[in-house]
Amino acid sequence: MAFLNSMSIVGSGLTAQQARLDVISENITNVNTTRTEEGGAYRRKMVVLETQGAQTPFETILNRARGNADNGTRGGVRVAEIVEDDSDLKLEYDPTHPDANEDGYVELPNVDLIKEMADAMAVNQAYAANVTAFNVLKQVVAKGLEIGR
Repeated sequence: MAFLNSMSIVGSGLTAQQARLDVISENITNVNTTRTEEGGAYRRKMVVLETQGAQTPFETILNRARGNADNGTRGGVRVAEIVEDDSDLKLEYDPTHPDANEDGYVELPNVDLIKEMADAMAVNQAYAANVTAFNVLKQVVAKGLEIGR
């Protein structure tokens, strides 16, 4: 049943890339947001990914004792957290803006549209690679079932 583990790994990759794309979409949507519920301009968000499924040493020994050929890791990726970018907000001189400070400057989000588009393209490539891996896995399973006939 190693193919189920492979499907789980590919699925975790698809889920992680979808989360990244959701955050990128939120950043692009708020590129001009100068007022948030927390106060101040919108801050760019970033997704932090980490490997998932690492077994404890006890689980590894237990699996070996049961005769499982598990190497101690299940693989995959998961979203560890979504963090705010703490880089400086952009300042623009516009004394007529309702959110301008006493000097006439407005704090704008630290979202760089070019960076967000580049990240979106990287997510697209990673998502496509995961879909390709899933399709190959489906073909392997189908061929295995044909052998059993």
